[in-house]
Amino acid sequence: MQVWTDLEQVPAGFGPSVVTIGNFDGMHRGHQAVLGRIVSLARADDARAVAVTFDPHPAAVHRPETAPELITSLTDRLDLMAAAGLDGVLVVTYTLDFAAQTPQEFVGKYLVDGLGARTVVVGHDVRFGKQNAGTLSTMVELGGEHGFEVVAIEDVGGDDHHRWSSTAVRANLSEGDVAAAARVLGRAHRVRGTVVHGDARGRELGFPTANLGGIAGMVPADGVYAGWLRRPELAERAPSDPDCVLPAAISVGTNPTFDGVERRVEAYVLDRDDLDLYDEQVVLEFTEHLRPTIRFEGMAPLIAQMHDDVARAHTILNA
Repeated sequence: MQVWTDLEQVPAGFGPSVVTIGNFDGMHRGHQAVLGRIVSLARADDARAVAVTFDPHPAAVHRPETAPELITSLTDRLDLMAAAGLDGVLVVTYTLDFAAQTPQEFVGKYLVDGLGARTVVVGHDVRFGKQNAGTLSTMVELGGEHGFEVVAIEDVGGDDHHRWSSTAVRANLSEGDVAAAARVLGRAHRVRGTVVHGDARGRELGFPTANLGGIAGMVPADGVYAGWLRRPELAERAPSDPDCVLPAAISVGTNPTFDGVERRVEAYVLDRDDLDLYDEQVVLEFTEHLRPTIRFEGMAPLIAQMHDDVARAHTILNA
């Protein structure tokens, strides 16, 4: 999949293409179904399947004080979009200047001249252009002017219990219900960051942990989780190395037993004390919530609980 961060990077004469527009935060099952439709239409029409997405999220520009927390990093979003089968993604740097374009300017510059749109796929509630003045009717009218077809698709919703939406995923993660989030996402939720030095307290307790800094992706509620630690840098160098994906117990919280105040994310790779992960970028996947974060009265009950956490994580991840 080609990724362009500027319209000038799109090859001259690119197209014809089937294009859709969206934030695609989380790339949940609804997004996957929409992009699957884009790919199918493109293949049937001997065209390129392309998405236009935005970074930062438009809400972070227009109303930063209430903007939603991003579920996925841009890196993960693009990886997941590639997995959906797209041929290209245009990542538009969202600014107030960009938002000031009229619907006609946006469609003409980006969809027609830039991406050679033959078909534009949008939802019935699509809004685009200055002050969100553009609607589905506007897109159909512009399609008539520029010679592209407009396909309007219904929301892909899941069921009564598992609504496929970014809002639902954020709600699940804020409650620590990573299993429910996974049902909407179609995969385990993940965050990524760089392993940094911590207090080395885990090693002293017999459970050395990898502390994450510079975290990208929504961190779920405080608690202890079973999950996986992935090492994309190692996977790129040695994809068959068994240490590319490792089972882990993941802790999110402030370490109240030690009167901590800084919220941290750290992972103990099960039964391993020989790993040197400092300065390495890793991905943590959250499979199941084990327990909330609690304060222990002394080291003995804490260590006993950590042994129990590891045993439960083994059971869950082995299954």
